[in-house]
Amino acid sequence: MLSFVVAIANNNVIGKDKSLAWGHLPSDMKKFKEITLSGSKTMIMGRKTFESLPNILPERKHIILTKNENYKADDEDVEVIHTMDEIMKYVNSEEEYFVIGGGQIFNLLFPYTEKMYITEIHEDFKGDTFFPTYDKSEWKVKAEKEGVVDEKNKYRHTFLILERI
Repeated sequence: MLSFVVAIANNNVIGKDKSLAWGHLPSDMKKFKEITLSGSKTMIMGRKTFESLPNILPERKHIILTKNENYKADDEDVEVIHTMDEIMKYVNSEEEYFVIGGGQIFNLLFPYTEKMYITEIHEDFKGDTFFPTYDKSEWKVKAEKEGVVDEKNKYRHTFLILERI
């Protein structure tokens, strides 16, 4: 089963210049870590998202989906795949696998995802990477919690868990 883990601005921006458009939001990072360290502890991402990470995230497997047949990652916690056929074993699994971006990967895998862990950032940002628009009536809110705004978490935000109806 695929689940998306994503932070989205009001205007659907998810990134800018290979980074988060809003910079660092510690409560979102904490939630991301909590989610991706559960279940399969496996994250699926595109090459650009992988390359934007500061390093291999500990205690998690990284699966990189890329069209570049020559792309290699020399780490035991990283698997590189190239086709939708290869991704289908994760789609059809009972276990939960976490798709973490970027925009092209979210678009490609949207029809296959069953759950979304969304951090809504209640601001508009300039960006170059966007989350796909979707019909909210096809999703049920399973959990909703307001994030705390403080000195370190500058933007109002809400944590949501949505499940496909």
